[in-house]
This record gives sequence, C-alpha cells and structure tokens, in this order.
Amino acid sequence: MSGYLPRMDNIVSNKLGRLKLISLIIGFVGLVIAGYGLFQGLSQDDSRLVYSWLIGFSVWFSISIGMFFTLMIWHVFDAGWPVIIRRQVEHAMAFFPWLGLIFLPLLLICWFGPNPGILWDWMNPDLVPVGGHTSVGHDPLYLNKAGLLNLPFFTVRVICYFLVYWFLTAKLRKHSFQMDVDKNLGHVRANRVYAAIGIPVVALLTTLASVDFFMSLTYEWFSTMYGVWFFATSMRAGLAMVVLICAILATYGYLRGVFTRSHLYLLGCMFLAFTVFWAYITFCQYFLIYNANVPEETFWYNVRELTAEGGKSSWWWLSLFGLIFAYFLVPFIALLFYKIKVVVRLMVVVSCWILLFFVTDLYFNILPAKIVADNALGYAIQPFTITVWDLAAIIGMGGIWVWSFLTSMVKAQPIPINDPRIEESLHAHE
Repeated sequence: MSGYLPRMDNIVSNKLGRLKLISLIIGFVGLVIAGYGLFQGLSQDDSRLVYSWLIGFSVWFSISIGMFFTLMIWHVFDAGWPVIIRRQVEHAMAFFPWLGLIFLPLLLICWFGPNPGILWDWMNPDLVPVGGHTSVGHDPLYLNKAGLLNLPFFTVRVICYFLVYWFLTAKLRKHSFQMDVDKNLGHVRANRVYAAIGIPVVALLTTLASVDFFMSLTYEWFSTMYGVWFFATSMRAGLAMVVLICAILATYGYLRGVFTRSHLYLLGCMFLAFTVFWAYITFCQYFLIYNANVPEETFWYNVRELTAEGGKSSWWWLSLFGLIFAYFLVPFIALLFYKIKVVVRLMVVVSCWILLFFVTDLYFNILPAKIVADNALGYAIQPFTITVWDLAAIIGMGGIWVWSFLTSMVKAQPIPINDPRIEESLHAHE
C-alpha cells in the first residue's frame, strides 16, 4: 500500500501557511464589513441589513450540515469507496465551533438589541407585524406556539444544537485521526456507533434548528416538510463542496493519483439522488399546501409569488428560473450522463452551478416578507436583492470556513492510512 500513500507535495506544504493567512484575512475583513452592516441595521431598525448576517450563516451552516450527514452516512454503512474522501470531510467538521460563535451576535440581538423582533417577530410580543392587525403577544397563532417560540427556550435549544454538533464531530474526528497513530481498529467501530446514534439525533436537532432559524421568521406559518427540505438542500450543497475539495486536491494537492474517476462517479450518483430528492420534497410541500388551499398555509407561497398589488413578484421569477430550471432541471439532466459524472472539470462546473443556485434556494426560503410601504395596503413585498452586506457575510464566513479546514489539515495524515478498507478505497471501481 505504501506506493499509493499520498503526501503533501511542495505545492501544498509550502503554500499552506500562506493560504491559511489569506483565508483568515478574507474572513476577518468580510465579517467586519458584514458586522458594520449588522450595526447599521440595528441603528436604523432595518431588518434587511440584519438578514444579511443570517443569510451568510445559513449558507455555511447548511453546507456544513450536509457534509456532516454525508460523513455519518458513510460511517454507518461502513462504506469502503469513500475512505480517502472521508478525511477531507472530517477537516470540514472543524468549522462547527466557529459556526456557533458566528450565530452568537444574532442571539445577543434577541436579548439586548433595541428591537429584539427585528428578525424574528415573535421575539417582541409588543410588535405589530407589517400588514397585521394585532400585536404578536395577542395573536392566537403565536399564543398556540408560545411554548416553543419564547426566547429562553430558544436560547437553550441553540446552545444544545451547537454543543451536540461539536461533540459528535469532535468524536468522529478524534477516533479517525487517532487510528493513524495507534492502528487500533476499535476506532472504526466507535465511529460507526457515534454515526448510528448521531444520524437520528442530528436529524431531529437540524429539523428543529431549521424551524427556529428560518421557518419561524414567519411564525404564523407551519410545514411538516420544512426540515426535510433543509436536509435535502444541505446534502446537495455539502456534496458539491466535497466534489470541489477533492477536485482541487486531486489537481494540485495530495490526492493527485489517488482520487480517481470511480470516486468522482460515485459522488455523482449521490449528487443525482439528492437532486431528485430535493425536487420531490420541494414539489410535495408546494403541492400539498396548494391542494389543501388553507389560508394559514398558502399565504407563505402567496408572499413568494405575488406583489401587494397582485402581480407576479421577483420571487416568482426566481422560483421559476432560479429553482425549477437552474437548481433542479439543469443539474438533473447533466447528472444523468455518465461522461459528466467522470470528468473532473465537468463535475466542478456542475458543483459550482449547484452552489450558486443553492444560495438562491436559501434566499427564497428566508428573505421574502412584508415591508412597510406608502400605498393603500400599507405594505409591499421585500423584493429579491443581493446586497454588498450579503456578499460580505457569505465571503467572510467562507473565509473562516476555509481557514478552519486548512488548520485541520496539518493535524492528521492526508488519508486514513490505517483504515481497514483503505485498499478497497484506493482500488474503488464503478
């Protein structure tokens, strides 16, 4: 096996420190700019500026969750082919402690901000929502959910989310890294146990997190499929990031000659499966709500389809061209072809394409809301816009993600050299 073992070549080892510094600087600058936008939003009571921080968080939270589930799925099924890929996903898990710190400003706003309901209306019981007729504290739709949607319980849940994420990812990383040193195969079984426990636990917590962070932005609405949508879109984004990381390391780094077209093809098959799954879940949620035609549910889609005056909004066009055609149909057709799934540059294009429109999926589910307007109705629909604060938050948090990944790379061997299925992974076939 020694002839197959990768090493950090000069291109990677000589530039790793510089890349870490560059990514950290980019992350710091981006967060400072986004933080200034957050401060301006609080000062001006402009929720759109505050949303930028939440959008940036949602992008990297979703990508990390998708990679986390991928890692656990590989462990629990004792998959042999992704062993050499698995180490790269383990490095990505180093971001979860930083992710909790990134969310902290939003939590502090809820406790100490001048308007605790600037993002989540239910945080401020005295607030009268735009287009509403009564305060949140007197709204029957809120009162029936107040046992869940209250700030102390919300805070406890947030702490639990990130503590569990940190604990499980730390355990999976520790056992995998330690096996490089002591060759104890007990680490394999330990990780399988943690993954078997982690999948249902993380599925439950991530469902609750998606409800807390995103669905409760419109507390009046509810959907039993929302958590599954978030899982599906996270898996697509996570797999896209795995493809990009492996493609870069296979071209310029230590996976050159180790990461083969067979690994790429199998990743492509997973990619296709979750593309179809995302479409199924997204369509089913829309179809069931449309078919039932219950006003307490349909208004959520009406906000994303119609302007206050009844015309088609920018969100409708985004859903048609950005989600249905670009996020589903184009990658679905592309991934049907064998050649695309085995050519690195084509899979890189598909992955970048999916990540781009994955962000629009998050925009579509998070941002649309009623805003104050000088018209007969007294409100308008927040249009689809991408602001400099959005970009600063996404790029800044992405810089921290890359920095944490590169920092983790020096803590373990490039691949799990003592894993019992390493030979199977090195010789993986389609």
